[in-house]
Amino acid sequence: MSRLAALSATGAAALLIGWPLISAVGAADYGQMGQTFPIIEVDLLTTIETRLRTLEANGGIERLQREMQEQAVASVRRPKRVDGMTPASVKREWLFDPSIVTEDDIVDAKGNLIAARGTRVNPLDMVQLRQALVFVDGDNAAELQWALRTWSDTAAKIIFVSGSPFDAMKPWQRRFYFDQGGTLTSKFGIRHTPAVVSEAGSSLKISEIPLAPPAAAPGGGKSL
Repeated sequence: MSRLAALSATGAAALLIGWPLISAVGAADYGQMGQTFPIIEVDLLTTIETRLRTLEANGGIERLQREMQEQAVASVRRPKRVDGMTPASVKREWLFDPSIVTEDDIVDAKGNLIAARGTRVNPLDMVQLRQALVFVDGDNAAELQWALRTWSDTAAKIIFVSGSPFDAMKPWQRRFYFDQGGTLTSKFGIRHTPAVVSEAGSSLKISEIPLAPPAAAPGGGKSL
C-alpha cells in the first residue's frame, strides 16, 4: 500500500470510529525539540520575610515606624492647606439654601414620620446655627487677629483653611478648627478669606470680607 493510500485509510477509519483515534494522534509524543529549563518559582512570602529580617537587623523597621508616626502627627497638627484660597480684595455676599431632598423616610425614635421620602427639608426650620462659621488663613496674622477681635468663643467657630489650629490654641487659649479637604468652603462657594457664614432666616448668609491694609505710621512706616 502506498503512503498516500495509508493516510487515506487512516482518515477514513477515524471518521468511522470517531474522535478517540484523532485524540490519540493529537496527543502523540513528538520528542524534545530543544534544550529545556526547569521552572523556578520564587516563594514571595520567603522573600518578604527575608527583607523584613534584614530591615529589623539594621534598625530599618524602627526607622520606618518612627517616620510614619512623625508624618501622621505632622498631618494632624498642620493639615494640607485648602487649595485656591486667597485673601479677599472685594466684599461679596450671597445667600445659601441648605435645604435637602430626603432619599428615605425620616422617622423619630418612636417611629413617627418626620419627613417622607422625596420631601424638601430645610435644617434651619428645625435647628438654629447658634455660632457663626468664620473662615481664615491661620498663617495670616492679620486675618486671625481680626477674627479673634470680632468674634468671641461662644459667638463663632474660627475655621482655618491654612496653618496649624493646634499651634494656635496654646497662645490664644481658644479652640480652632480646620476645613479638611476644603469640604465646607467648597460647599458654600467660598474662595477668599476672611469669610463668615451666619444664619439669615431660612438661609445662610455668606460674606467674604476684605481687611483694610495697616495704617501708615508717621514718617512713611507702618503702624504696629
